[in-house]
Amino acid sequence: MSDAPVRLGVVMLCHEELPIAAGMARVWAEGGAAVSVHVDAKVSADAVRAMRAGLADLPQVLFSPRHPCEWGTFSLVRATQDAAALLLDHFGDVTHVLVVSGACLPLRPVRDLCAYLARHPGCDFIESVTAGDVGWTVGGLNEERFTLRFPFSFRRRRKLFDRYVALQRRLKLSRRIPQGLVPHLGSQWWCLTRSTLAAILADPRRAEFERYFSRVWIPDESYFQTLARRHSPNIESRSLTLAKFDDQGKPYIFYDDHLELLQQSRCFVARKIWRGAARLYRHFPQGDPTAAPAAEPRPGRVDRIVGQAVARRRLGRAGLYMQSRFPLKDRENGKTAAPYAVLQGFADLLPGFETWLADRIDADVHGHLFAVDGVEFAGRSPIGPGALSDSAALRDLDPRGFLANLIRITRRMQVWQFSPRDMQEMNWFLATDPNARIFVVTGAWAVPLLHSDMPFDDIRSAAAILQRTELAQMDVLNSVWLKAQVQVWDLGDFCARPSVVLGSILQGLGGDPAAAADLPPIREIAGMDRFLQRLRNAGLRPQLMGDLTAPRFDPDTPTLQGYPAP
Repeated sequence: MSDAPVRLGVVMLCHEELPIAAGMARVWAEGGAAVSVHVDAKVSADAVRAMRAGLADLPQVLFSPRHPCEWGTFSLVRATQDAAALLLDHFGDVTHVLVVSGACLPLRPVRDLCAYLARHPGCDFIESVTAGDVGWTVGGLNEERFTLRFPFSFRRRRKLFDRYVALQRRLKLSRRIPQGLVPHLGSQWWCLTRSTLAAILADPRRAEFERYFSRVWIPDESYFQTLARRHSPNIESRSLTLAKFDDQGKPYIFYDDHLELLQQSRCFVARKIWRGAARLYRHFPQGDPTAAPAAEPRPGRVDRIVGQAVARRRLGRAGLYMQSRFPLKDRENGKTAAPYAVLQGFADLLPGFETWLADRIDADVHGHLFAVDGVEFAGRSPIGPGALSDSAALRDLDPRGFLANLIRITRRMQVWQFSPRDMQEMNWFLATDPNARIFVVTGAWAVPLLHSDMPFDDIRSAAAILQRTELAQMDVLNSVWLKAQVQVWDLGDFCARPSVVLGSILQGLGGDPAAAADLPPIREIAGMDRFLQRLRNAGLRPQLMGDLTAPRFDPDTPTLQGYPAP
């Protein structure tokens, strides 16, 4: 640590809310800092006179020449240059200069910041990264901001700005970067030592650099950041100001309910503070009695929370759709909010399967949610979780939303039955959803037809439709785009080892596989081979059935005779 005393100078850039800015200037000055205030020339003269009058009792507060400032232009650099020069000229004991805005709030006393700077003698705290390494730029201009010209305002004349950029790209125009200059980018909220700042302001090539940067886009994020690399022997590439931005490049605003978060960060300055955050303005700056005056800032928790907020704003909650995101197919933050299961063919083979499964897993076990005639909620309630209706018409208006809402609305896993008889519109959605667990017994749709009293011609027509539907579904489940967890057995596989199949399902749904030894009643399939042969004779080739020989069914036991015992 250096024994030399540290005196802080503060450049304050103001363009609105001058009464609040005046209060912040008083906080800095009464804490021992020299303050140079720049007020945007577009602010009314009456407002500036009132600010000057309110600070007239503080001789360490100066007002620099005013410039009309506009975001993204060199005017902000000019305002900073003049205010910084005023500080250096009038206060020979200023050792460091910190740039803040009128909306910045000192979180710790000035003495803490001075103690911290004394621990890092000769260190310039300025975020300064080469353009190629920057990942935060919004708008697609990293290196190009230094090689193209930007004579038009980005905010006031956006169309002209975009067209002129496109024209330069098309004509392959490029500016020459001044010799010896390596462009860098970073936050405009920096803290430089007197020697570095004086060297930048007195650079013999200053006029050349100013001509160049006057046509760079957002030069206040690159002028000092680039020139500091020419004159500083010791750069700490970070800002002492806590400033966070969303995915659109707009600064996050801190409110009263962020008080504890800001205090725990131990940062020196925070930007940007809401004008109505009276509690924050009353509480800060306040030192931490448990920490040393020069304690290191800890912005990590703020970074994590802001990062989560940015992700939430951009992606939304998993499985929750909103107007701005719904049209973007396959770009949502998760198709659904939680794992769920779809069971196909089991209800055709096991009449009591729904109740049997509900007793063995912790889940809401529904019937056919996508049945053509209506939604079969568990217990056949007309109103399901989240007050969803069992109306097929309402469900079919937005089946994707219906499913996402059903899964998101409750913490319990949702499980339901499916069949080729059901609405097939959601097949691709289910197959490409990582949350889906799909268990299928192919060919099981034939079992109800085996026991049907319909005329055989009608059975044959129905079988053709159901088989065609299931084959199309299997194409989806065999797609290279599959993301769901899928297990498929054919009818012969299931009949040969029903307890093994059901145990696999219980295990996949968090149940006890041993509970599968207690099988539910199984529908008789004696005569299935003759039934399938009759379909073949009628011109329909049954597929996905597996190896079925004529079994004998004992009604006194739930075991299919003629197959290996479970």
